[in-house]
Amino acid sequence: MTYGYVINVTAVDRPGIVAGVSSAIEKLHGNIESCSQTVLDGYFTLIMTFSMPEQKDSNELRETIINEPGLEGCQAVLFPAQKCASLARTNSNVYVITAFGKDCEGIVAQFTRYLCDKEINIVDLYGNITQEGEFLLIGEVEIDPKLDLQNIQYDLEAMGEQVGFTVRIQHSNVFVATNHIRLDR
Repeated sequence: MTYGYVINVTAVDRPGIVAGVSSAIEKLHGNIESCSQTVLDGYFTLIMTFSMPEQKDSNELRETIINEPGLEGCQAVLFPAQKCASLARTNSNVYVITAFGKDCEGIVAQFTRYLCDKEINIVDLYGNITQEGEFLLIGEVEIDPKLDLQNIQYDLEAMGEQVGFTVRIQHSNVFVATNHIRLDR
C-alpha cells in the first residue's frame, strides 16, 4: 500500500527549485506521480502529487522537503491526497477556450463565473497582459457531453462582445492541430 500527498511550492523564481523538491522526495523514497510548474511575472509555482511507501505526518513531511538545500525562501503547502471523483477525462470532453481584447477589470472573474455556473471544470488556465495592453486568456476545460456546446459557444462569444473580447472555443485536438509548430529536419 502507498500513501499519496500533494505539495504546492511557491517562491521568487530561480534555478534549482524543482530539483530541490524532487530530490527531497527521492531521499524519502517517494514516487512523483504528476507535476505542473510555471513561472508567472517572476514568481515560481509547482504543484506535485507523489506517493510514499509509508504514511507520514503532513507537517513533518512538508518541513523535511522545504528544508532541503536550495529551497531557502520557498513556501509550501502539503496535504494527503484524496481520491478525486471528476469527469472522466477523455479527448472527447476537452476543449480550449481563448479570449483576448483590451484589458479591463473583471474579465477573469466573468468568464470563470460563467464556466462555474455551467459546471465546466477548468483544468488549466493562463492569462497575461501583452505589451500592447491586451489581455489574453487561454483555458483548457472539461465539458460534460450532456451540455449543449453550441449554446456554450454562443454565450461565450456574446459575453466577449459585450466587453470587446474575441472568444473562441475549440476541441483540444483541433486547437493542437492548428497551433502545432512542425520542426522539419
